[in-house]
Amino acid sequence: MRLASPLIAALAMAVTGLIVFLILGQDPLAAFRVFFLAPLAGSYEIGELLLKATPLMLCALGLAIGFKANVWNIGAEGQLILGAIVGSGVALFWGEALGAWALPLMMLAGALGGMAWAAIPALLRTRFHTNEILVSLMLVYIAQQLLGYLVHGPWKDPAGYNFPQSKAFAENAILPALVEGTRVTGALIMALLLAVVSWLFSTKTFAGYRMQVAGLAPAAAAYAGFSERRNIWLALLIGGGMAGLAGISEVAGPIGLVQAVISPGYGFAAIIVAFVGRLHPFGIVLASLLMSLLYLGGETAQVELQLPSSITGLFQGSLLFYLLAADLFIDFRLRRIARPVAG
Repeated sequence: MRLASPLIAALAMAVTGLIVFLILGQDPLAAFRVFFLAPLAGSYEIGELLLKATPLMLCALGLAIGFKANVWNIGAEGQLILGAIVGSGVALFWGEALGAWALPLMMLAGALGGMAWAAIPALLRTRFHTNEILVSLMLVYIAQQLLGYLVHGPWKDPAGYNFPQSKAFAENAILPALVEGTRVTGALIMALLLAVVSWLFSTKTFAGYRMQVAGLAPAAAAYAGFSERRNIWLALLIGGGMAGLAGISEVAGPIGLVQAVISPGYGFAAIIVAFVGRLHPFGIVLASLLMSLLYLGGETAQVELQLPSSITGLFQGSLLFYLLAADLFIDFRLRRIARPVAG
């Protein structure tokens, strides 16, 4: 039933969408076709699906490892932004001089940037017992302000017609297209390989076993002498590093420069992806494709049906709601309790 609950949630989300389309005055079947089938109409559209699934996959894979250990990193969006900033710094200042080393060093810098941002809640949690949920979430807004400062200030392209963006990266600092005629890049291959690595880490290593025990039975983990501090640091650094990779892959891929908005909320949507995928790497791969479809469907519905942009959030939120509801009824049963008869 736990494996079936994401399918049940997806079906309930689709039924809810049909009802919403009807309320909005749309032909439900035509709107459903625009939302769910139009984004899969051709090779370019499928490439866009894979393109959007890549950062979702990377972020969710990192978050899932922490969630299994009861380490709740909610700030992947900020870590994604920092990864994009640090990796872009390499491209902007040394890109052409690095030649073939530009992209590998940018990826490394992006991962380290995300890890550095995630190290802040890790330090505060282990040193001062702060709540990593609040700290990682608040750091998202600081990261967004830092990005805004850079593109409006020192990184602003003087020849960019006053747009808040950096100059374009050199050609050797841009990820090439993986398939001709699409925008999907080699970051997709990296994400799929990391899904395999994540599975191996969780199932075949002692560190992964230690983190799963800490999540399932904290008292048993403490009795066995497993270090809580080590689990916290490892979980947050892995999550931050993966989100940082997502950020630099996004900037060096379809964007090709630094701009005021890098992500439409991939770091937050990845939380839903992780849970829809049941915190399993291969489930996350499939869930990221579903979430990418919701992004593309929302964009298509805005253009063709003149629906508001919030329609995407409605589908994402209802998916998570139905998933949590399905899990609730798997774990608990409704019981009718007879009222005591007076007198």
